[in-house]
Amino acid sequence: MTQILEFIYAHITYIYLIVLMIFVGIELISHVPSVLHTPLMSGANAIHGVVLIGALIVLGKAPEDDYLSLGLGFVGVILGTLNVVGGFVVTDRMLDMFKKKKK
Repeated sequence: MTQILEFIYAHITYIYLIVLMIFVGIELISHVPSVLHTPLMSGANAIHGVVLIGALIVLGKAPEDDYLSLGLGFVGVILGTLNVVGGFVVTDRMLDMFKKKKK
């Protein structure tokens, strides 16, 4: 228990910063109009390709016998790919709503 309290005391500035980021994020997202929500989210998902690059770097730098790093890198690659592809799919579906329908 004392180790946990010492960790919290040593990193209290970071803890305050994370809590502040959570509240600011909730306030920002709650004030976005619903018309802009889909384009913003699809763009944010597309930008998350950085996660994919980071996961590929982790996989490339991980030793062959470090199964935790390899597993986390693999999961990161899968989730990053799904996020990027999902962002583009949402954007494509959103843009299809503005096209004129053929008769």
